[in-house]
Amino acid sequence: MTNKVYGYIRVSTREQNIERQLISLIEAGIERKSIYIDKQSGKDFRRPAYKKMMRKVREGDLIVVKSIDRLGRNYQDIMEQWRIITKEKGADICIQDMPLLDTTKTKDLLGTFISDVVLQLLSFVAENERDNIRQRQAEGIAAAKARGVQFGKPMIPMPENFPELYEEWESNRISIGELAELCNMGRSTMYKRIGEYKERLCQEEGNRR
Repeated sequence: MTNKVYGYIRVSTREQNIERQLISLIEAGIERKSIYIDKQSGKDFRRPAYKKMMRKVREGDLIVVKSIDRLGRNYQDIMEQWRIITKEKGADICIQDMPLLDTTKTKDLLGTFISDVVLQLLSFVAENERDNIRQRQAEGIAAAKARGVQFGKPMIPMPENFPELYEEWESNRISIGELAELCNMGRSTMYKRIGEYKERLCQEEGNRR
């Protein structure tokens, strides 16, 4: 039985372009039907295309990936998947951008040792970059919030006659449900906005004293 060669491609979002990875794998002689593509985060290996490919991989087969970060971005998970591919399944794996990570060429003890060291280093770098991206995103969001940028759903504006409606509710002449309906919002949001309104009234009262 002829050993098979599979290609694996991953991009983080559906908007990202797979062309660079696809061209590289096709130029390596991999058939399009043997290339599996996931469009989701590399934080773990719960990916449909990857799982489908792994169910097909047999001993002696080869998996080709453009770069280590396309395989994944979690250090421990990359190491575990590498072990499953090479040890449990008895298959080979080749990372195109890093010739030392080609198990078809590192069968001797020294080659395997060098490959393992490089893999651990690159896996750590991939995960560290993922952590750096998350930190930069968090810092960017915090900076935007400090500039007054609003995230999430836009706040429902209060009706101009809310002070009068609030007095009606405060005097028990209308229910909270009726007040919420008149303000075009749910009860939980209504209670939150009432709290904000009361706080503003207290602040204004304090400023007048």
